[in-house]
Amino acid sequence: MDMKIELIPVPVTDVDRAKAFYEKVGFHADHDHRVQEGLRFVQLTPPGSACSIVIGDGITEKAPGTQEIQCVVADAEAARARLTEAGIEASDVDKQPWGNFVYFRDPDGNSWSLQAIEARPNG
Repeated sequence: MDMKIELIPVPVTDVDRAKAFYEKVGFHADHDHRVQEGLRFVQLTPPGSACSIVIGDGITEKAPGTQEIQCVVADAEAARARLTEAGIEASDVDKQPWGNFVYFRDPDGNSWSLQAIEARPNG
């Protein structure tokens, strides 16, 4: 049985600011719906990903700045260049024996790592 991650909630303080940030990073805004009073659902998908994030009002009780997410990229240097060209503050490439990493945070402090490795099990 396959099990694929579909959606990860990311806690934020300002939905519009966070949405603009993630669009600047390159995420596609799939949905932005106010379902009812106190519930706004904003789904954003990273380029090439089958998994999305959701931000909004009434989405999660996690504290903003506590979510950590790791994505896989083909080239850490290129990913860093894309981020910095978009005005996103990103770490230098962290070269490890098992892969290269770039780190950045959203405006609320939720942390992201982008990992590039030569050979990846399971695709």
